[in-house]
Amino acid sequence: MPDDLVDGLVTLTERMVNLIKQLNMPLVEVSLVLQKHINQLMGTLNQHLEATGQTVSEQVRSPWPLATSETSSSSNFALEKVMDIVDQQRMDILDTLVRVTLIEIDVTVIEAILALRQWEHLARTQLASATGPGQLFSPLDVPEEW
Repeated sequence: MPDDLVDGLVTLTERMVNLIKQLNMPLVEVSLVLQKHINQLMGTLNQHLEATGQTVSEQVRSPWPLATSETSSSSNFALEKVMDIVDQQRMDILDTLVRVTLIEIDVTVIEAILALRQWEHLARTQLASATGPGQLFSPLDVPEEW
């Protein structure tokens, strides 16, 4: 991995960690922003793959498998209520930070997807263990070594 790429990905991670902690961002809000970016990037990538006939690894195409059991949460959350509670302004700030940083560090679409897949995996792991709507609004727990 070139040093510029490593430095850029470290910059993205540092900025995301700092903002998420500073805004005390709930798990559900971080997850929604990540999913938006991954979906946009995957759309761009899929267009390129269709045009060129190339393929990419499963690690790029799909969310990474979880170590925890996804069936641990049998609760049924009312999605509309969750969406009414999220702080759109806070999500817009994270959205802007991710978008601007990805442009600034000049990574490829695949590198950007892989960087965000790591975050997605962290969020999905925590979402899978949520047993009630309140946990969706708990701050994303970013490990110290992150």
